[in-house]
Order: sequence, then structure tokens, then C-alpha cells
Amino acid sequence: MAPPKGNNNRPTGRRKKSSNLLQTLLDKYLNIGFLKYLVLEPAALPIISVLIVLAEAAINVFVIRRVPYTEIDWVAYMQECEGFLNGTTNYALLRGDTGPLVYPAAFVYIYSALYYITSHGANVRVAQYIFAGIYLLQMCLVLRLYAKSRKVPPYVLVLSAFTSYRIHSIYVLRLFNDPVAILLLYAALNLFVDRRWTWGSILFSLAVGVKMNILLFAPALLLFYLANLGPLKTFLQLAICGSVQLLLGAPFLLSHPVEYLRGSFDLGRIFEHKWTVNYRFLSREFFEHRTFHLSLLGLHLVLLLVFAKPTWTFFQSYVRLRSVQDQLQPQIAKKNSEVQAQRKSKKEAKKEKDTEKLSAEQQSFLNAFEKTLQKSSGGKAAAPPAPAPARAEAERYGIHFERCTQLALLPFFLCNFIGVACSRSLHYQFYVWYFHSLPYLVWSTSYTLGVRYLILGIIEYCWNSYPSTYLSSSALHLCHLVLLFGVARQIFQTMRLNAAAKQKQQQQKKVQ
Repeated sequence: MAPPKGNNNRPTGRRKKSSNLLQTLLDKYLNIGFLKYLVLEPAALPIISVLIVLAEAAINVFVIRRVPYTEIDWVAYMQECEGFLNGTTNYALLRGDTGPLVYPAAFVYIYSALYYITSHGANVRVAQYIFAGIYLLQMCLVLRLYAKSRKVPPYVLVLSAFTSYRIHSIYVLRLFNDPVAILLLYAALNLFVDRRWTWGSILFSLAVGVKMNILLFAPALLLFYLANLGPLKTFLQLAICGSVQLLLGAPFLLSHPVEYLRGSFDLGRIFEHKWTVNYRFLSREFFEHRTFHLSLLGLHLVLLLVFAKPTWTFFQSYVRLRSVQDQLQPQIAKKNSEVQAQRKSKKEAKKEKDTEKLSAEQQSFLNAFEKTLQKSSGGKAAAPPAPAPARAEAERYGIHFERCTQLALLPFFLCNFIGVACSRSLHYQFYVWYFHSLPYLVWSTSYTLGVRYLILGIIEYCWNSYPSTYLSSSALHLCHLVLLFGVARQIFQTMRLNAAAKQKQQQQKKVQ
């Protein structure tokens, strides 16, 4: 019988190759080990981030279409911007149903644009989808920072993102200006860790121009400037921030400067007790007393001073690691190019060797002939020899320098957290001020997993209790205190270890 033609074997060969590739992929990715990697390993966050953003897009659309919109400040925002668009530049005359305009000029410009996009504020549904886009963009920026730092497991971010009803409500059901300010803030933080200082300063100043709470990050930013840039360049970046504020406020400063500064940067504004989340257990009189406000301000300043030295040490270490990155990165890139060239030459050599291999028919005949010889000699048929293990190809060289981002993010998040914890009052929309940094702060403690989950869970409960109660307000302060203590203990333990290591190095130098 004539042997089959060679052409008839080709489809079988392709199917076999395709089947082997599919089996390899299944073996590699459909197993418990890879699933654990995706769930537990911070290095897998870039993969999980895509799934989080896609799921969040679906959740936000569902909330917009199924949950009724609640009017709180949107109409007032539109009325305030309408006054500006009609030619009024006196902040004392820009008012809405909820009172006078109390936000800086960037807020006016952004919401004036929304005024036109939403048909003078009438098309709320369009505004909701815009804020859903703001939510998704901010999630991308937040997840990028978490992915760089490799601090928090992916499942923690999945749980915190999907289980917070209050956060979704603030963005797509309330349309507050806080999400706009926080979006610009996280864009600025991403630019700062990428060392794009001028653009970072511009966006940070724009964020302050939307809402003044962004200044809670300012003490950490000042030290970050000094550690990375030195005094002269720090002054330049501060000048950029100030220039942005002057340009934004120019129409108001040139016509009614006192009214603008008093209205948009009023540090002495009295909050209404009925909306407070964190001080429900205080009487209205004590809550509005000036002594109470000054005491909180003093506590805020004391805590900033306590953490000033650790913050400076963290930032200096961050700068040194970035310097090492600049020195080693070209060498790593050169080594990787050499490895790539070696792989290419090996592939070419393998192709030449494959052309000299026996065909499938010849190999089959040779195996059958070998078995026949073994039987005729009375020996046991031996299994065909296993192929020699292929030499493992050289791995790609690399160091995840971005992990040093931990040294930058913790002081920023802690500085803002101290400001939130010492605030005279917290309203429900203020939750976005620190919500996205809470998992990072909790994972910067040495608490057990159970305590960490408990802190996040109780904080979420407190912000979802409406109206706030004595219990929810007290529990929120307790969680803030426990979290601050845990982060402080970990930071100062790191400082002690750092000091001990330096002392040991100095002793070794003296001995040598």
C-alpha cells in the first residue's frame, strides 16, 4: 500500500499544534495557582484593574438607569453659574437656592461648561453620564497608583470599589463638585510620581480652584517638592500654583477682589449641625463654638508636626531610590537588548536544526525497528529516551522601581487623613476626600486581616447611616483613631529600624 502523501498530513499537524497551544494556555491560566495570584498578589493588579473598570462601568450605568436621582445641590450650582454667565463677577451676588457661592473660580468655569452641555442644567441624565465618566477616569488614576506601589491585594480594591453605595451615590446620583476636585487631585499625584512637576502643579492648583479641601494635601506636597527639587525649584512650582489661581480668579479679582476672597476661601465658614456625619453627639452650641474650631485646628497642626520628620525621611528615601533607578535603568535596558539578540540567534539556529530532523514517517520506522531488535534479543522493550530538557532561556532583567511609590503615597494619604479626622464637620459628600486612600492606609498598619476589614466595614457603615447618630459619629472617630495609631506605630517602627541600620553601618565603617 502506497504511503499517504505528505500534503494530507499538514492539516493534522496544524490541529495538533493548535491543540498543544490551547492545552498549554489552559494549563498555565486555568488553575488554582494562577487564580490565587490574581486575587492575592498586588503585582496582578494591572490585570484586575481592567476588570474593575469594566464592572464599574456596568454598575454606574445600572445605578443611573434604575436608581432615582436625588436633587441636592445641582440646581443651586446651575443658578450660581447662570449669574456668572449673565455677567455678574461679584461673588456676593452669585447665589443659588442653598445659599451664596462658596467655591473658587475653577468650579464656576467647569460647572458653566456643564450648564451648556446639559441644556442649562435641565438634562440631568447627561450630567449623570458625565459624572460616571469622571468616576471611571478617577478609578483608572487610583488603580494606577496602587499598581505602581504593589501594596494592597487586588481583592481588597475589588471589595471596596463594588460595595460602597455611598460613593456611587455621590458621583452619579448627587453630582457634587467634590468628585471633580478629587479627580484633578489624583491626576496631579500621578504626574508627581512620574516627575512631571509643572503639569502636576497646574492640575493640583486647578483642583484647589474647584474645592478648597485639596489644601489638606498641601503640607505633604511642600515637603515633596523640597525633597525632589530643592528650594529654588520648589519656589518655582509654588509660583506656578499661585499663578494658576490668579489666572482663574482674574475676572473676579479685578472687579470685586474682597468679595471673591471672602466667598471662595472662607476658612471661618460655619457648617450646619444637621448635616454633620462626625459630630452628631455634640450639642449645636458647642459644635458652632469658635473655641472648638480652634482646638481642632491646633490638633491638626500638632499631628502634622509629629509626622513631619517621618514624612521627610520617607521622601528622601524615595528620591534616593529614584536616583538609583536613573543609574541602573540604562544598564538594565542594555542587558535586555543583549538577551533579546541572543534569543533571536538561538531561534535562527533552531530553525536550521529542525530542517535536519527526521520526518514523522522516518522516526516512526526507526522506533519500530528498534523495538523489533529488542524483542529478537529477548530484552524488554525500553521506552523511547526522553528528550533532553531544553535549556531555560534567560529571563528578562528588570527591577520594579515603581514600588518605591509607597514612600511617596503614604505621607500624602496620611496628611490628608489627618485633615479629614480633624475637620470641624464632615458632610456625606466629603467621603470621597479619603475613600480611595483608606485601603492603602489600612494596609500600612500591622493589624490582622480581621481588624483591617473591621475598620473599613465600620467606616463604610458610618458614612451610610443617614441621618447620622450618636453611635455612627462616635464609631467613625474611634475608627479614625485606631487607624491613625496603627499607621503611626508602623511608621515610627520603620524609622527606628532605619536609624538602627544607619548606626550599624557607621560602626562597620569605623571598624574598617
